Amino acid sequence: MTPYDYDLIVIGAGSGGVRAARVAGSYGARVALIESSRVGGTCVMRGCVPKKLLVYGAHFAHDLEDMAGFGWSVEGASFDWPALVVAKNRELDRLEGVYRSLLKASHVELIEGRGKLVDPFTVAVEGRKITAEKILIAVGGWPSMPAIPGIEHAITSNEALDLMVMPERILIVGGGYIAVEFAGIFRAFGADVSLVIRKDRVLRGFDDDVRDALTTEMTRQGIHILPETVINRIDKLQDGSYRVKRTPGPDIETDLVMYATGRAPNISGLGLAEAGVRVDARGVVPVDEWNTTNIPSVFAIGDVTGRVELTPVALNEGLNFAETQFNDNPRVMDYNTIPSAVFSSPPIGTVGLTEAAARQRGPVRVYRSRFRPMKHTLSGRAEQTLIKLIVDARSDRVLGCHMVGPEAPEIIQGLAIAMKCGATKAQFDATIGVHPTAAEEFVTLREPVPE
Repeated sequence: MTPYDYDLIVIGAGSGGVRAARVAGSYGARVALIESSRVGGTCVMRGCVPKKLLVYGAHFAHDLEDMAGFGWSVEGASFDWPALVVAKNRELDRLEGVYRSLLKASHVELIEGRGKLVDPFTVAVEGRKITAEKILIAVGGWPSMPAIPGIEHAITSNEALDLMVMPERILIVGGGYIAVEFAGIFRAFGADVSLVIRKDRVLRGFDDDVRDALTTEMTRQGIHILPETVINRIDKLQDGSYRVKRTPGPDIETDLVMYATGRAPNISGLGLAEAGVRVDARGVVPVDEWNTTNIPSVFAIGDVTGRVELTPVALNEGLNFAETQFNDNPRVMDYNTIPSAVFSSPPIGTVGLTEAAARQRGPVRVYRSRFRPMKHTLSGRAEQTLIKLIVDARSDRVLGCHMVGPEAPEIIQGLAIAMKCGATKAQFDATIGVHPTAAEEFVTLREPVPE
């Protein structure tokens, strides 16, 4: 008889933790899942899902503007921001109920509270100690903010999702995907939006053409992008608004300040040091390809490991962990050609290498197309779509696909499959396009960009 209370204790009921717990439970393992907040984690409760619902709502503002070109007119259209937030919350409640039902069906015991490691086999939670042969850390990340005067007046994306009053003016600090997505959301609903970034362009790490294209479109929409700018302090004024001091430039007055300057592993109070689990200077829990920490009985997956911080990656890591540990089916994660999307306005879809990264590996051919989407020939919107392919000049293999424009996230998924199969530019060329679509541009690019 096993000396442990459980075969597996999972700390964190986000996407990766729930997947690992459910799959392990389906294979007969005795599993406890510990969560101090809502079941579903960042993606379902504080990130991807609620944000995407707000993005959908924002798109209707653009549709109302565009419809006149197609002969439609709507008199007296109005918008109720609190109604959208309430509807969003109702959907999150439904999803949490689904997650709880799935865990129950997999015979996973859900323990609500903050788990803390006591030693490599013991976790303290809600005044008791439980043991397991294996412990999985899946606590994800949490928004981080700088220690500047007045930072207590700022909100993060967590609070932005639950605002019951739409601000007339908002200043967003950050140039990553969370920042540009919320900038697009708030601007579409009529707010005056300023975006403060430390670098010269948004989306550091993305392809330079993608960064330029999105910067152009955001500026065209009226978003004030303030590059190479640092916020020094935030002061609350008597009328409830805020004065933001920056370098360089004059002070900015705004109704709301939101920070989207990054996320850090959510390891505070987790007891990793007590259990001997190594943590690096960034707060990341290093693991090997089998998700094992320096302690053989303690594992970690998802954002806390500092690898690729995407929900589908955490899901796959959780599945691989459960298959390896509880189904005698060793599996490791392949971190190559992972597609991703930014639900900005317009959205971005990307998979594979940027042009700069590809050139570091050797000679490449670059194919690029910029055009006005067919819809906007009648709507009158000036928005441009960007499509780009990066090809290995020696093997003809496609190394990167990038798109900025309507439906880019949907289109990039199919291209990711092709790249996973090692598709070449010749095979792209031999593929018949679906006409008339933007997607067909990926198989009709004939002439590379001159060097």
